[in-house]
Amino acid sequence: MKRRSLIAQSLLVPGLLPLLARPGMAQPRDPAALAELAPAGRLRIGVGIAPVGSAFWATPGPDGAPRGVTLELAAALGTALGLPVEIVRFRSSSEVTDAVASGNLEVGFMPVDAERAARVAFGPDYYLTTSTYWVPPGSRIQTLAEVDAPGVRVYGVAGTTTIRGAARSLTRTQPIAEASVDAILAKVPAGEVDAVALGRESLATLAPRYPGSRILDGYFHSLGTAIAVPPGRPKALALVTAWMEQAKADGTVRRALDAHGIGGPVAPAGSRTAGG
Repeated sequence: MKRRSLIAQSLLVPGLLPLLARPGMAQPRDPAALAELAPAGRLRIGVGIAPVGSAFWATPGPDGAPRGVTLELAAALGTALGLPVEIVRFRSSSEVTDAVASGNLEVGFMPVDAERAARVAFGPDYYLTTSTYWVPPGSRIQTLAEVDAPGVRVYGVAGTTTIRGAARSLTRTQPIAEASVDAILAKVPAGEVDAVALGRESLATLAPRYPGSRILDGYFHSLGTAIAVPPGRPKALALVTAWMEQAKADGTVRRALDAHGIGGPVAPAGSRTAGG
């Protein structure tokens, strides 16, 4: 895999995590669809790892193993389809996109936008979110409009839908791309960061670490987070689509979000972000 040398080793385990979903959620196992989805008989599923959790981001636990919504969903999917799951860790959603698009992953979970939709096949949204800015303690910035000023140093994660949304909305400054959330936060103590662009639920886990910091009201970008498979695999896409809609309906997605403190709505049945 193109980027695996940059990340922690994969985790190959049949059950992966204690399953939040009910045993009755198993999907009909169409052999042709399973063969198209997992030709090697297992699911390689990519997850993004960061110090802040969200419907997309997983976080490292005390033992270093990742924990998060996407890990729960990966486990539920593997159990439903009777397939072992291999979790592959990445530093950003763009890296997950690259791996799904190239066929080096069977499944990914990622925010949706038109650029990604041209490269991967998206199933339904499972979560809807908005993106805004976090400002560090002592900042005079109070509004989204004040972020868009000459000299304001706005940071985001390279290749993400959030940084692209920020770039479209800003006219008098432009976001600075870093490889990961960790790389951005490393600049905060030296006073090098004026604002950080991230999804609101990620910012909600970040703000308590910096007393006096603020999450700005409003948003500059809204989107869904969805399941995706490599392009040109229509039976595989239909299979994961059916599973995701059932997982939303039976409470699997809600329980995964609640288990990791992620508020906000589960995407409604049939939800698809424009561009996906």
